[in-house]
Amino acid sequence: MSEIFKVARGAAMSALILAAGTVGASAADFVMATGQQGGSWYPVGGAIKAIVEREVPGTSITVTPGAGVANVVGVDGGRFPIAFANSISTVDSLSGKEPFRKAATNVCNLGVLYPQYYQVVALADSGIRTVADMKGKRLTTQQTGNTGEFLTHELLSTAGLTFDDLASVAHTSYSDSASQMKDGHADFFTLGSSLPTGSVMDLASARDIVLIDVDEETFKHFKDQNAAFQLRDVPAGAYQGFDEPVRAISYDTHMIAACDYDGEMVKAVLAAVADNNDTFASITKSMEGLTLEMMATEIGVPFHPAAKEFYAERGVTVE
Repeated sequence: MSEIFKVARGAAMSALILAAGTVGASAADFVMATGQQGGSWYPVGGAIKAIVEREVPGTSITVTPGAGVANVVGVDGGRFPIAFANSISTVDSLSGKEPFRKAATNVCNLGVLYPQYYQVVALADSGIRTVADMKGKRLTTQQTGNTGEFLTHELLSTAGLTFDDLASVAHTSYSDSASQMKDGHADFFTLGSSLPTGSVMDLASARDIVLIDVDEETFKHFKDQNAAFQLRDVPAGAYQGFDEPVRAISYDTHMIAACDYDGEMVKAVLAAVADNNDTFASITKSMEGLTLEMMATEIGVPFHPAAKEFYAERGVTVE
């Protein structure tokens, strides 16, 4: 087993313990894997839990931290039935492309929630303005098994670099990464999250930072590997001190479920999102104005049968 998968599975371990026996038990009592605290997945998952438990008496959802790659592995392996994921990672899982060691066979799409941005944040005085400038610098990022960490390997490779070419690499949470940057213990911070990201807002309020712009050639490297990548602007004003837009590699956050998981529970989760836009917009502005049509966007991952039914019942047809 590759080192990536050893840690990816470790990242999901807390969820696996919680989920033991759950998937095979009552559909109304299940684990939903989200993301690490300090990002947007965890609180969005908490809101879904609260709404579903209110609307479907007798339901009990355990929201657990997870990671983009590890969540797909967990759903496919039957360790938990529903999770948050990144479109690029889920697409890669269907063909068993790295970092997945085998093709996923039981992962279905529920719906898109919002765009994610792969952000490369550097201290303004670090001298980092390009990928090549990262050589010999100190990185703080997420644990292996997180999409943002995997993308950092790819980003460095565009300049012929690896983690071994850096002065140090810390694998930790968003909030701890922000603290390391504020304290001057790291030079740059990579993460995949919605805009604006709370940990980066916190950092920007304490230190002068820059976002590294992604040029067309760098983006092509990613796009050639996975058609789900998009190049989007981080708008001016997204963070304190940012007056000009910056281009960033992006993809979509979506929800996944085991393809054979209980359809009524799938519909309850989708209804929680579709019918409570104000609640989710208050958690992350990226979900403001989310429509059924946006949720039903085709991303190259087959829809769960119950998700198809849900959208059709509300007048939106999906393939």
